Amino acid sequence: MSTKENMFSTGDLVRCTIGEAQAEGSFITSRNGMAVVKLGSGYNIGVFEDDCQLISRQDAVEQVEPAEAAQNQSLPPVTIVSTGGTIASRIDYRTGAVTSQFRATDILHAIPGLSSIAQFRAIQLCNILSENMTPAIWQQLARAIHDEIKNGARGIIVTHGTDTMAYSAAAVSFMVKTPVPIVFVGSQRSADRPSSDNLMNGLCAAKAAISDLGEVVVVMHAGTSDDTCAIHRGTRVRKMHTSRRDAFQSHGIPPIGTVSYPDLVVSLTPGAITRGTRDLVLTDNLEERCALISYYPGMDPAILSAYTGYKGIVLAGTGLGHVSSPFIERLDDLIKDGATVVMTSQCLNGRVCDRVYDTGRDLLSIGVIEGEDMLPEAALVKLMWVLGNASSAEQAREMLQENLVGEIDRRSVA
Repeated sequence: MSTKENMFSTGDLVRCTIGEAQAEGSFITSRNGMAVVKLGSGYNIGVFEDDCQLISRQDAVEQVEPAEAAQNQSLPPVTIVSTGGTIASRIDYRTGAVTSQFRATDILHAIPGLSSIAQFRAIQLCNILSENMTPAIWQQLARAIHDEIKNGARGIIVTHGTDTMAYSAAAVSFMVKTPVPIVFVGSQRSADRPSSDNLMNGLCAAKAAISDLGEVVVVMHAGTSDDTCAIHRGTRVRKMHTSRRDAFQSHGIPPIGTVSYPDLVVSLTPGAITRGTRDLVLTDNLEERCALISYYPGMDPAILSAYTGYKGIVLAGTGLGHVSSPFIERLDDLIKDGATVVMTSQCLNGRVCDRVYDTGRDLLSIGVIEGEDMLPEAALVKLMWVLGNASSAEQAREMLQENLVGEIDRRSVA
C-alpha cells in the first residue's frame, strides 16, 4: 500500500517523477496505489502515488469567476437552450471535473468567437446525460423553444449529449413548426481534450442559427478534419460511431448544408427549408406508451406480451421489413387490442416494401403500416406525436404515411 495514502486531496497540485522525466498536474484520485493526475494539456495519466510530491493544496488556489462578457446589441438575438452535454463545459483543472455552463457569459468564454456572431441568451432546461432524456423533457424543450422564438429569438441552439440527440431533434421537428433555425449541437470529445470538437461545432452551430434555414437540424463535424460541419435534417440523422468526431450522418438524403471552418460560410442545398417559410406553431402532445422493437432471428413472439396496453409499436424488421410468421400472429393480437404498428428496416438506407414476400403481405393483411424510408428512431418519435394528436385511428394511419417534416422521401435514389 502507498506510504503517501491520504496525503493528497482532489485538486492538489503535484509533481510526479516518471522515469527520468517530471510532470506537474492536478491530483484527481488514487486507485490501488496509483495517482490519477490531470496534466496541463488536459490529458490524465496514472502514476505511482509514491512518485508524486505535493506542490500546493487546492484550497490555496483562488477561484476567479470570468468577467461578464460584452455583447454586441446590434447582432441578431440567439437563444441557447442547454440540456447537458459537454459542448459548453468548463474544465476545473484543480479537480479534473467537467462542469456544464449555462450563463451566456460562461458559454461565450468557453467558445471564443461566439460574441462576434450573435448576442446570446442562455436557458438551462436541464442538466442530464442524454440517455436520461424522456418524452416529458422533449415537451419542455419544445415549449421553451417556442416561447423564445415567439419573444424574438432569430435562432435557437440546443446543446445536447450526442447519444440521443437524433431522437430529440426528431421530436422537436414534429412538435415545433418553426420559421427560424433550431440547431442541435453536441461534442463527441470533452473540452479538456486537445482533439475536442466543441469549439468548431459551437461556432458552426451559431452561424447556422443565424442563417437562412427554417427547420430543425443537427450540426456536427462532417469529417475527421477541422474544416467542415455538416447540417443534417433533424428527422434524417443518426449517430453512427461511438467516438469519432464525424459520427453523425444523414440517411436517405444527403446533408442539407454545410458550414465551412474557420471562415464559417453557410451553404444550403435547394432542399433545405428556408427562414420565414412557415409560421410558428407548437403542437406538443405526445403518446408515451410507444415502443421500438428490433427483431432478430429466433425472437420469441411471447416477448410482445410485455407490450400489452401499449398504444404504438415501431418494428425495426429485417431487409424490406420482415419478421417471422409466429411473430406476425402475436402482432395481430396487439393490433386487435388497439395498438398501431409501424414497420421500418434495420438496414437504415432504402425503404420498406412488404409486398414482395409472403411475410410482408401477411403483415399488411393484419394492419401493419409501412414506414417507407423512415429511420426507426424517427418513426418512433413520429408515432408518439401522431398518436398524441390524431383524432382517430384512420387519421393516425394517414398521418403516419404522410411526409410531415422531411422524415419520408417518396423517391428512392438507389
